[in-house]
Amino acid sequence: MNERLGSRAVEVVDLRVEHRRDALGIGTATPRISWRSKTHLPGWWQSRVKIECAGSERELEHAVVESDESNLVPWPFRPLRSREKVELRVRVEGIDGSASTWSRSLSVEAGLLEPMDWIAGFVSPPIVPEIGDSPAWHLRQTFEVRPRLLSARLYVTALGVYEVEVNGRLVGDEVLAPGWTTYDQRLRYATHDVSGLLDTGQNAIGATIADGWFRGRIGFAGGRWNRWGERTALLAQLELRYADGASELIITDEAWRASRSEITATSIYDGEAVDGRLASPDWCTPDFDDSAWLPTDMLALEVAHLEAPLGPSVRRIEELSPVAVTRSPSGRTLIDFGQNLVGRLRITVEGATGTTIRMRHAEVLEEGELATRPLRFAQATDQYTLHGNGPEVFEPRFTFHGFRYAEVEGWPGELHKEDVRAVVLHSDLERTGWFECSNGPLNQLHRNVVWSMRGNFLDIPTDCPQRDERLGWTGDIQVFSPTAMFLFDASGFLASWLADLAAEQRKLNGIVPPVVPNAVDDPAPVAAWGDAATIVPMVLHERAGDRAIVMDQFESMAAWTDTIAAAAGARHIWSNGFQFGDWLDPTAPPDQPGRARTDPAIVATAYLVRSATLTACAAALIGMTDAEARYDILATETAAAFASEFVTSNGYLSSDAETAYALALCFELLPSEELRERAGARLAVLVEESGFHVRTGFVGTPLICDALTRSGHLAHAYRLVLQTECPSWLYPVTMGATTIWERWDSMLPDGTINAGEMTSFNHYALGAVADWMHRTIGGLAPGAPGYRIIEVAPQPGGGITRATTRHTSPYGEIGVTWEVVDDLFRLDVDVPPNSRARVRVPGSQEAVEVGSGRTSWIVSSQRAGLV
Repeated sequence: MNERLGSRAVEVVDLRVEHRRDALGIGTATPRISWRSKTHLPGWWQSRVKIECAGSERELEHAVVESDESNLVPWPFRPLRSREKVELRVRVEGIDGSASTWSRSLSVEAGLLEPMDWIAGFVSPPIVPEIGDSPAWHLRQTFEVRPRLLSARLYVTALGVYEVEVNGRLVGDEVLAPGWTTYDQRLRYATHDVSGLLDTGQNAIGATIADGWFRGRIGFAGGRWNRWGERTALLAQLELRYADGASELIITDEAWRASRSEITATSIYDGEAVDGRLASPDWCTPDFDDSAWLPTDMLALEVAHLEAPLGPSVRRIEELSPVAVTRSPSGRTLIDFGQNLVGRLRITVEGATGTTIRMRHAEVLEEGELATRPLRFAQATDQYTLHGNGPEVFEPRFTFHGFRYAEVEGWPGELHKEDVRAVVLHSDLERTGWFECSNGPLNQLHRNVVWSMRGNFLDIPTDCPQRDERLGWTGDIQVFSPTAMFLFDASGFLASWLADLAAEQRKLNGIVPPVVPNAVDDPAPVAAWGDAATIVPMVLHERAGDRAIVMDQFESMAAWTDTIAAAAGARHIWSNGFQFGDWLDPTAPPDQPGRARTDPAIVATAYLVRSATLTACAAALIGMTDAEARYDILATETAAAFASEFVTSNGYLSSDAETAYALALCFELLPSEELRERAGARLAVLVEESGFHVRTGFVGTPLICDALTRSGHLAHAYRLVLQTECPSWLYPVTMGATTIWERWDSMLPDGTINAGEMTSFNHYALGAVADWMHRTIGGLAPGAPGYRIIEVAPQPGGGITRATTRHTSPYGEIGVTWEVVDDLFRLDVDVPPNSRARVRVPGSQEAVEVGSGRTSWIVSSQRAGLV
């Protein structure tokens, strides 16, 4: 009876391997398996799981795992071989005797797992480009397909960025593939099933390849060309399998031919120029005459560092229509999309041959005109010359821009809204977190955080998407990673970036460069930025339940901690060398963003404690007891040195500034409860003296609300968050912001732009406060890795009368909703199967543990402490 009930009531859903539902081309022989259980049975908890693995190259295998774990379960079968395809199914049982039916099958196919699997070589356009010369090239080859083709797999990558076609049809939907990695250490390849694109007889395969990040201009003050190499190159291996058991390879080799494309110039920073008159629509078809094309060059390049992707590709995610087409005071045509976004334009146009349309992009207007000064050396301009043979559709292919507004010149006739779309680009991450409350401006702030993350999670976590930078700043993602992991499933995305961080670090003898991939010459260790090496892996473990990432990154974590411990010396006080410190403290002059009120030595030494503590925790997690003891001693001794050097007997910090107190309180650097109380009281006074305006930069901003909350000053945290005067989180909202700004006053109240040469209107770092909103207003926080245990403890305040917070954890969707109505406080908590929640209702001193399902509480507002 119970078994029959369980078969109807429990279902296995969302089967994945290595965070992926699309498991074509997996890059490991032993991928970890995850699933979620769906049931209406309250308090359901898994007791064991049966996993089935079937494939043409192995006998049917079954594994029974006596475990309650359903997230990243180790592969229980024989390792996969390169190219091997299997079907997985899962069936779970509960501690109550219930059981599911078998899940739907998930197809898992390994990629090329060994360097010897690669037969293809890298082919390059035959002309070595000069500095500043940046056309895209077409590369092509023809081949024959025999009857009874069974399958066709294309393994492809490039040094540069590429699009690949088969018989004139685009393969895949990736944009800017293969993305940006430390190319000499890691180069990602894609796996595509192209069986449906091939015909019996003659076929053609081709690729368009451009500079991208590989050899294009990247960096500050005009940037640098050829940072990773002088020549772009393509690597492609098409493997055909026939029903009779035969196989064939079509590879990039000497037979490939090359020609310049209609893309006459393309650049990440500057945009793309395309001459439609030069286009050959049939260039990748079998009958195309390529006799005038040039032979390609073969480059002797290593394949040992080729890897399958860990995270999703960049894709076209959505399209936005203009909200207005207007004329500027100078008479220029301006398009407003109503949202600061990252992507590019797609236009539909008809006009005379040779007509050239120019499109320049920017985030804001100043005095009614496109504000291009913040772009610095980035032109952010696309240009299209019409072929003139009827309606034409143009969208650049190898660039992207950060913009809300576009200025259009040369449009034939009148430009209408329906002629233009903004195509939103970013890594195709799954949305996992939502927040909404009764305060409208706070909701807009949260939407701004989401849009800034979307725009800056374009293959790597960048600082900004519009000017001549767009780099993987370590400090930004260090402070933002908890928010990122709540809002989206960024597990694979950040794991890939961390692999690049470790690769760069190995080349620098333990130093973490401030940007990854490294585009800075001779970097030095910098606190709070390099500490991404220790903090981000532990955030991934906490939020995604990923223990393997800690093991993978432990060498990097230890190397960074050893490096900064050596910099601090025997006194354990890190006071030497350059530091960003509390970057962009709003009290600093616009042209000197590092002149914060907090001593950089306080920041650096506090982060040494933090990294040593986390490295000790990581060592404990993976069973390295000697390392755990060593880093625990380092953390203890450095914390004592911090207190001796920077903390007075009355609990004041030698830098009497909010960031100093926030660090001391959140990083537990104060040795007694009395000192913690005094420091918290002093922090509250400083916030009051500021008129509840923000006076913290990159380091203090993610911590100050938690420091106030933990030290018993919740009302101060709310007043700080709800402040609308500059500097504050909500000031940009009052100015119409749709993303998070780099500076608190990127735009001044009169509508002019901050005079500093570093001003972005899409910078997610200061949006790290959203994590406090999720945990404190929403009341939803992880209590165990992967939210296996959920901490629910909303702390209402600031006049907010309701809030709803949702997060899709590895085990399912969590929901926390509360509201105050007619002197009653109601709390509803939804817990997914195979999880538990510890719930603390406001006003209660004790937490109540509940299992899966919905549980509700109703108490008087007075009892909840809300009156």
